[in-house]
Amino acid sequence: MSAKDIYAAFASCARQSRSLGGVAPVVYLSPMHEKTTVIYNDTCPICSREVDGYRRMTAQDGLDVAFCGLSDGTQAEHGLTKDAAARRFHVIQNGVLLSGMPAFAALWQEMPRLRWLAWLVRRPGLRQLTGVLYDHAMAPLLYRMHLRRQRRQESVSDPAAPR
Repeated sequence: MSAKDIYAAFASCARQSRSLGGVAPVVYLSPMHEKTTVIYNDTCPICSREVDGYRRMTAQDGLDVAFCGLSDGTQAEHGLTKDAAARRFHVIQNGVLLSGMPAFAALWQEMPRLRWLAWLVRRPGLRQLTGVLYDHAMAPLLYRMHLRRQRRQESVSDPAAPR
């Protein structure tokens, strides 16, 4: 990766930070991941259903988007622990790792049928509101459900474990 590419990634990060109200996405520089990559919790039925819809739309529109679920075990290649990947929706776009609503907006921006939604959630006021709702309500709720499913699976596989 050239110095020009690194500068462009940092400049993009700074622009996104300003547009996100000062919340800086993680800069993840990797020449191997030039296409948009979605990292999601595929063990979550809600997450899987939503991402399956995105997968169908991107395939129908001929978009080059990769989808990596937790069960793939590839999240470490993208700089995430399994727990961090389970807590939030992530997208790597142009070498920048985004999470939460900025990740959704980045993916939706690439999808012609959902571009309007990316525009909408990036509007001042709505950007902050959707970010707060995702960060403090939806993501924690989905993560708690994920942990409950894991505990249930462990108790089924180990009947002697306390419930």
